[in-house]
Amino acid sequence: MPDFFCEDFIIGEVKTFGSHTVTEEEILAFAREFDPQPMHLDAAAGKASLLGGLAASGWHSCAIMMRLICDGFLLRSASMGSPGVTENKWLAPVFPGDTLTLRRTVLESRTSRSKPEMGLVTFRLELVKPDKTVALEQVAVVMIGRRNPGARLA
Repeated sequence: MPDFFCEDFIIGEVKTFGSHTVTEEEILAFAREFDPQPMHLDAAAGKASLLGGLAASGWHSCAIMMRLICDGFLLRSASMGSPGVTENKWLAPVFPGDTLTLRRTVLESRTSRSKPEMGLVTFRLELVKPDKTVALEQVAVVMIGRRNPGARLA
């Protein structure tokens, strides 16, 4: 039985979840496998780039975010998947040694018109560095089962 249903996500609620410290080894491994651009593979190329140093791929940051989302709340919710991410912004580079924390803000919560047993919750999801810089921001909609499909959402 899930711990969280659509009704548990209150508009305006802000919570933080988990943390992950990024290592040079994982930046290089991800880049070699999935995003072999020079600034993700070589310190000198990273320093010469707009990023200013060896930096994680934006897609690596997205993968870290997904892990923190799953561990923080999604795997304990009545999640039914997602119709998609409506915004994705890479706002600051992620360097080796950066510790990232997930900040989640509930932007909207409503019942599906076609499937009243399901709610649609819109989240702003941010990966935040210790200095409060937001490295990655996403807006995503998640389909989440309703505890009480007949009741109105507040």
